[in-house]
Amino acid sequence: MTYIGFLAIFLIIPILIFLIITWRDERNGRIITGFKNGTAVWLGIALHIMVAVIYTTPWDNYLVATGVWYYNPALVSGVLIGYVPIEEYTFFIVESFLTGLWWWFLARRISPPVAFKPSHRMRVTSTMVLVGFWAISAGFLVSGLSSTTYLAITLTWALLPIGLQLAFGADILWHHRKLVALTIFPMTLYLSLADSLAIYSGTWTISPAQSTRIFIGSLPIEEAIFFLMTNILIGFGLTLLLANESTKRVVSLSDKMKVRRLIR
Repeated sequence: MTYIGFLAIFLIIPILIFLIITWRDERNGRIITGFKNGTAVWLGIALHIMVAVIYTTPWDNYLVATGVWYYNPALVSGVLIGYVPIEEYTFFIVESFLTGLWWWFLARRISPPVAFKPSHRMRVTSTMVLVGFWAISAGFLVSGLSSTTYLAITLTWALLPIGLQLAFGADILWHHRKLVALTIFPMTLYLSLADSLAIYSGTWTISPAQSTRIFIGSLPIEEAIFFLMTNILIGFGLTLLLANESTKRVVSLSDKMKVRRLIR
């Protein structure tokens, strides 16, 4: 399976399907409750695509340059940006787009939760726990233990921005937990299954020496964790960016900062 073929079958076709559904929902006046709608959602998805490309590019280039994973030259175009074939950059874009459209599809169909209860303790506790996991991952990364290289790099790369998301709105995410969970887990399962087929067909290969050799079926656990992390980032990000509770929190924080400036 060529990389282009993988993208077309497993990402482009579902994107086209969800674009048609989105068009029909917009035409029928189907909106999401508790979130911004319309142009704001498109801008939110576009922002996540941009961030995905910028934030993932150095990480992915490092993995390929150090041989953590590699591609079959016969199954990619050969057009490289840095160490990475152009198909990989396309994947950053279309995965973010697909997960964003999936989030939007779900948000239109899930009833809004009951009254929101802010929780400073939830934000602080969840952030501290995640920082602990990040520190453990970073420790494995600097230890030089080759079998944990891929896993440690992935977790160190992903947990830091997830920690920032929790610090701002862990309670908001919990409030919308049904939407968040249904965004993350089905999409993670779908992309993991697609990835296992690509690995089986030889489109790309994970270095046995730099991975734990723990498999879920035929899929290296690091690949499943990668998809889990990226879908968490997108699912958390869109929920926090577009939720009405987030807008109120930003306004409240802004007002507090203005008061502090006046006091000084």
